[in-house]
Amino acid sequence: MKTFLALLLVASAILLGSCGGSPAPTTTATPTPTGGETAQAQTGDTVRVDYTGKLEDGTEFDSSAGREPLQFTIGQGSMIPGFEQAIIGMAPGESKTVKIPVDEAYGPYRDELVLAVDRDELPADLEPEVGQRLQMPQADGRVIVVTVIEVSESSVTLDANPPLAGKDLIFEIQLVEIL
Repeated sequence: MKTFLALLLVASAILLGSCGGSPAPTTTATPTPTGGETAQAQTGDTVRVDYTGKLEDGTEFDSSAGREPLQFTIGQGSMIPGFEQAIIGMAPGESKTVKIPVDEAYGPYRDELVLAVDRDELPADLEPEVGQRLQMPQADGRVIVVTVIEVSESSVTLDANPPLAGKDLIFEIQLVEIL
């Protein structure tokens, strides 16, 4: 189990180190109605946004529809970089569609984050199934989520890549408010 946790710790370091520069997201904006000067979102602002996320083929992978708007503080790193950048400069009520390239989203798919583990390194009561998501605690207290992608009698193959790694993302965003 120690070997497995060490491998996942290395994998998470690689994954976290994948944030780098890339082209700015491509945007299409809907103008804000005129009638006075309106505040624009900037780094450090806490904002609330409605959004729909899609893949390039039109498949929707997430949306705030039917839920409260998403609230976060720009610059804290709680959102993918391209999403945060898309919000900067928007005014409340403004909408835009933004295409976020892989490097500003979840990064490239990394083969080195796919690990085969002997079944005896996993908890004895665990019955892994393909598609199952597992939480793996790390020595530093962080938790890595992995997906079971293959199961055999002797081993289990785990993928520590985020599910959207290697994909360009398209978001329809409306800035609801700046708090």
